[in-house]
Amino acid sequence: MDRRAFLAGSAAVMAAGTVNKRDRMMQWLAGKPEAGYTPAAFFLHFGAEYKNGSAAARRHMEFFRQTDMDFVKIQFEQTYARQEFLQKPADWSKLTLRKLDFYEPLLATVRELVKGSKKDSLILMTLYSPFMCAGHCATAPLLVKHLEENPEAVKKGLEILTESQMLFVRACIKAGVDGFYMSTQGSEAKRFSSPKIFADYIKPFDLVSMKEIQKACAFNILHVCDYVAPYANYEAVYDYPGHVINCNAKLTDKELSIAEVSKLFKRPFMGGMDRHGIIAKGSVGEMEAEIRRVVKAAPRQFILGADCTVAGETDWARLRQAIGVAHRVGA
Repeated sequence: MDRRAFLAGSAAVMAAGTVNKRDRMMQWLAGKPEAGYTPAAFFLHFGAEYKNGSAAARRHMEFFRQTDMDFVKIQFEQTYARQEFLQKPADWSKLTLRKLDFYEPLLATVRELVKGSKKDSLILMTLYSPFMCAGHCATAPLLVKHLEENPEAVKKGLEILTESQMLFVRACIKAGVDGFYMSTQGSEAKRFSSPKIFADYIKPFDLVSMKEIQKACAFNILHVCDYVAPYANYEAVYDYPGHVINCNAKLTDKELSIAEVSKLFKRPFMGGMDRHGIIAKGSVGEMEAEIRRVVKAAPRQFILGADCTVAGETDWARLRQAIGVAHRVGA
């Protein structure tokens, strides 16, 4: 369903007086957030027994219901294993093109969640960039070393990873996902000796899937991931697709306000909570006070969340408390 058709349904469901989480987020996306209510969502990785298939689908739904978050975001767990043959830049041309059978365990999760939950909630799929997938294949430090030495050779591997990724993306779209949580890395401060490496060898491959996703899906979140290192600025990715931006407002030398991030990216912001801060270790009172402060300072069209995935051992009841505060406080 394209964005226009997706949004067109919001007036009908609101008129009918039956508003579920899907309906509410459709209205939010249309620029009509519910008064006195701020959407919220946090994400974490589940245990090894919940990585794919029906077990993962059930776990995602348990987490969605127990935390009362406002949409379902499926974790991407079908990552590449370490490819030991990747010892020098020329080796990247030897990567195996992973086809749909490689992704089938996770696609089974996608289909089950879409079938069982799409009527009540938006379903988003997490997507790691080709650069991030290359880091899984070779370790991030080795990948950076190879890109510094011979980026044209590494480009061969990024082409293979992108072709594989597109098979997965199109299969998810066919299965009925509403959008993607699209992650990018590579433009962090001092990640490379020259910003040209990101501009010429990482960004073009990021945009292949992102542009197709933006055309096909109605609700996409751009996640600029600082898991490896912080950013001096986000200039390299301002033009990336995505209806919502999720990133860390703290840069290497300053902290942006939520309004500033929204203005720079020209779209609503999701975040506001440091995954290592109060949401992880503050008291309940401190957490509630911080959430109220963040929401009150945010533009009206805002989603409360963390700057990245929270720790896997985080108490789900604690996340429900945090989300509950947002639901009671309008931006």
